[in-house]
Amino acid sequence: MTINPSLPDLLLRPLLALAAAALIGRERGANGHAAGLRTTMLVALAASLATALSGVLLSTHGKVAGDFSTMDVMRLPLGILTGVGFLGAGAILKRGKLVQGLTTAATLWAVTVIGIVFGAGEYALGLAATALCFGSLYGLKFVEARLTQHHDGTLTVVTAGRDLPAGWADVLGGTRCTALLLRQGFDADTARLTSAYKLGWEGPAQAEPPTGLLRGVTALDGVVSADVQVEEASS
Repeated sequence: MTINPSLPDLLLRPLLALAAAALIGRERGANGHAAGLRTTMLVALAASLATALSGVLLSTHGKVAGDFSTMDVMRLPLGILTGVGFLGAGAILKRGKLVQGLTTAATLWAVTVIGIVFGAGEYALGLAATALCFGSLYGLKFVEARLTQHHDGTLTVVTAGRDLPAGWADVLGGTRCTALLLRQGFDADTARLTSAYKLGWEGPAQAEPPTGLLRGVTALDGVVSADVQVEEASS
């Protein structure tokens, strides 16, 4: 960290932090995420200004002339990190087993650190961190989309009569899906049995219902309908 930086240097630091945050936050906002362009830019600006001010105050050795008190100037950027922790906690939502906002919280944390790096005058490190963060958010999502992940859903099968059709176990075994019975109900008026199963399967990140299972189930004698509701993945 440069002590007593020049005025052009002090102006350049927050500008670079804003540019880096704009690059990272633009896509987040375009996709409807909580931490968009303005949020990331404000966080990076605050972090860079606090760190730049710490560098200026370092020349005083934490003590102003004529004053007996001594201050720890590095508390300024640390305070920014603490504040961003509260912002990140507010971005995380949990609904049952579904957790959303983890990537948004991590993005806010990363943008804060990038702002601190630029505020300290470490331009090369800041540019490298920006490139790595941008690549992690937008480059790896194409790789992640091709990776095999575990998915959960609810399979609802409506059959005629009180019993499941023969061949159900064979269809399930041939699709490499797991099914756990959640509930069953028989409607005496329609003479139909409704069964709901907790379904699990492996597939790409963009979850789609296992079409092989649906085709196999609907082809069984006595099956009136079959439907799969896919649970959203945590993000």
